[in-house]
Amino acid sequence: MPKLYEYFGLIILFYSNEHEPIHVHGKYQDRESKAEIILLEGVITEIRIASVRGKRPLDGRHLRDFDTLVRHFAEDIVKKWIDYFVYHKSLSPVKIQQEIPDD
Repeated sequence: MPKLYEYFGLIILFYSNEHEPIHVHGKYQDRESKAEIILLEGVITEIRIASVRGKRPLDGRHLRDFDTLVRHFAEDIVKKWIDYFVYHKSLSPVKIQQEIPDD
């Protein structure tokens, strides 16, 4: 379960047995949501935030932070997905300690 980012207690990660479309999970305490990154001909065309079956979804500030972080790092997330799932490279988590502005 490679952790990609930590952002003020919010953890962004892949599960080791993931499936397409490219997506990440955002966890905060006992809540979890996922963000699917939709590509068309190698270009990010959409980011969809969704709930995870059996989990209480992120809410309020944590859901907004998750959405902001995924949109800000979407291209990096796609690269990390390819590195991890295609090239089987290990990933090092990044701790983000500065607030990411909403776009």
